[in-house]
Amino acid sequence: MERLILLLSIVFFNVGFTPENPPSFAKAQDDTAQYRIVYKGEKGPGVGKNIVFITSDHEYRSEESLPALARILAKRYGFTCTVDFGLDNEGYILPGSSNLKGLEVLDKADLMVLFTRFSNFGDEEMRHFDKYIRRGGPIVAFRTSTHAFSNKGNTKWEHYSWDYKGEKSAWKDGFGELVLGETWVSHYGTNHKQASKLIPEEAQKAHPILRGVKDMSTQSGGYTAYPNGATVIARGQVLNGMTPESEPDKTKELLPVAWVRTYSVESGSSGRAFVTTHGASEDLLNEGFRRMALNAAFWAMGMEKEIKANNSIEFVGPYQPTTFNFNGYKAKVKPADLAGWDSLIMPGEVVKNK
Repeated sequence: MERLILLLSIVFFNVGFTPENPPSFAKAQDDTAQYRIVYKGEKGPGVGKNIVFITSDHEYRSEESLPALARILAKRYGFTCTVDFGLDNEGYILPGSSNLKGLEVLDKADLMVLFTRFSNFGDEEMRHFDKYIRRGGPIVAFRTSTHAFSNKGNTKWEHYSWDYKGEKSAWKDGFGELVLGETWVSHYGTNHKQASKLIPEEAQKAHPILRGVKDMSTQSGGYTAYPNGATVIARGQVLNGMTPESEPDKTKELLPVAWVRTYSVESGSSGRAFVTTHGASEDLLNEGFRRMALNAAFWAMGMEKEIKANNSIEFVGPYQPTTFNFNGYKAKVKPADLAGWDSLIMPGEVVKNK
């Protein structure tokens, strides 16, 4: 043992490892930690369970909505919630960035909450993602997750792309179609000018996800969606305006906006998925929509008994969402700036994209 310790000491000395100059594996761990924030609950039915939130979309401010949901589930229900962000080269949160690391946390996750758009993550991250869905890990997916990936030119993972038409016929139209039941089709109505009212499906009003849910409306507009192999939970009514009181657009049919399904990938295990085509930053201000989203997390993990009509859905800390758009976001914000229960979501100043 003494000889082993002496040998290790010599090795570390020769390569210059000191407390100020740690080995490269320690630096790698530190780098990965910069991509995420962790909210650890202390009491409630979620103690001992891990939820991983993956956020990087260009428009709908998921970098704001997902940390807000994570805080509620951690503080009020005891889950350990890890939020992983896409970053720029300086370590600031960059909406839509594929520079995202640390998805090894999925290996021990009890739920994945996804809100990405046209992402092309690195090989290491895709391996962890692929491993998760092949084991049938539960999923809650928001809006642009139907077109979560665009991996053209990435031969190993191109089948995940939203418009895949390659040799793997089971993966036609990619992750969205195979796992979530729908890929990107089109907007339904005029986004930013026509908001939505969400109407529970009559046959599913007793579904646990709708327990205590009422008066759902969202700022985000409709998507064209005809999910395969799914049970529709709610349909969307396109409105001629941006308030819940706006008149319905009578030229639009009621299309699915929230559904559940059981998925499996090739020879992998089956898992539960909840999908909604809404979920923008300001959508969470609506209590009905927020309750449905939180209920869906419990349902996906098989925790229906914990869904109570009067479960607390109050925000934890200040939530002041930025209006969703392509042209500006809160810049110069690092994941660490969202630490704790009381930090503002979202700090920073809105800057216009160049």
